Amino acid sequence: MVRILGKASSINVRKVLWTCAELQLAFEREDWGSGFRSTQDEAFMALNPNAMVPVIQDGDFVLWESNTIIRYLASRYAGEWLYPSAPQARARVDQWMDWQATDLNGSWSYAFVSLVRQSPAHQDADTLAAACRSWNRHMIILDRQLERTAAYVSGQDFSLADIPIGLSVNRWLQTPLERPPLPAVEAYYEHLSTREGYRLHGRNGTP
Repeated sequence: MVRILGKASSINVRKVLWTCAELQLAFEREDWGSGFRSTQDEAFMALNPNAMVPVIQDGDFVLWESNTIIRYLASRYAGEWLYPSAPQARARVDQWMDWQATDLNGSWSYAFVSLVRQSPAHQDADTLAAACRSWNRHMIILDRQLERTAAYVSGQDFSLADIPIGLSVNRWLQTPLERPPLPAVEAYYEHLSTREGYRLHGRNGTP
């Protein structure tokens, strides 16, 4: 059975939990991270020297980095329908997963820590306004992609890319900032919400 180390409220742990739900994969989860066992603990650091969640153990195999973990799980546990082996189809999924991990994540960092975490070190008005504009600009890119597909982020079929992107959409909608109307993103959010895994681990009240 796969062992998942990380608290269930972490957006990156929720990627793994949602993937397990889609794959109907049994797992055991342990709470690690802020408010629980410290990831600076020697036992955790031996598994992930970055001291970040999630980490998985699959037998003797240890893996960290959330997008890498969900790619691995889909590849190992009959998830070709989520992560296709055909090179072009897989590349399209990877493109949007990597965009989420780099461009989109980078755009929301300051605004999220300021508005949701209420960090005193992230309350500069000009920097916050610029961060909100950047976050919205990236969401407009997503909206245009969803207008083109009229379905999921990488095409007509639900894929592994929709897991990090879907969690990102939830975070955007749950953060108290001024947002432009993005009808394709909103329709996508409702469409994803028909999936049990998203209701449990995405649209669950946690940004």
